[in-house]
Amino acid sequence: MPAADAGGGDPPVTVRVCFVCTGNICRSPMAEIILRSLAGETPTPGGLLGERLEVSSAGTGPWHVGEPMDPRAARALTDAGYPDTGHQARQFQTAWLDHLDLVVCLDRRHVETLRGLVGTGADKLDLLRRFDRSAGGDLDVPDPYYGDPEDFRRCRRMIETACRGLADQLARRGGA
Repeated sequence: MPAADAGGGDPPVTVRVCFVCTGNICRSPMAEIILRSLAGETPTPGGLLGERLEVSSAGTGPWHVGEPMDPRAARALTDAGYPDTGHQARQFQTAWLDHLDLVVCLDRRHVETLRGLVGTGADKLDLLRRFDRSAGGDLDVPDPYYGDPEDFRRCRRMIETACRGLADQLARRGGA
């Protein structure tokens, strides 16, 4: 990730993060909304993290392009007080890597899929739960798509915990 300018005269460096899951209707849009919300409350030496962060999400495949977030995922978010952003699913494009600082995958399959597509940009890939100190060796966020509302709430809680860790790490780096 690029370093923030310590000179004070230049505008703060913006960090661009994209979350990736399978279809971009459950896990990755939840992570996008949660990190954006947390960043608006997370201080850095130069202001709030949200002032220096661009967050997006995408899926590895085209199955749901243009569709809204799964209603169960949206409900898990709104029940916890997160805003409804009118999300529309999209597919990850390798050309985006030139403009992204970090691509955060929700499970190992997504990392493997993207590694096969991006080649030299693989150093920008990471797993969300690596930012969750309590995750241990279980780094995948399970896909709640075939589950019930409790599976979506459990997924949201996992994502919240990991996004807090990610926000804290980005804040320690000055937002960059």
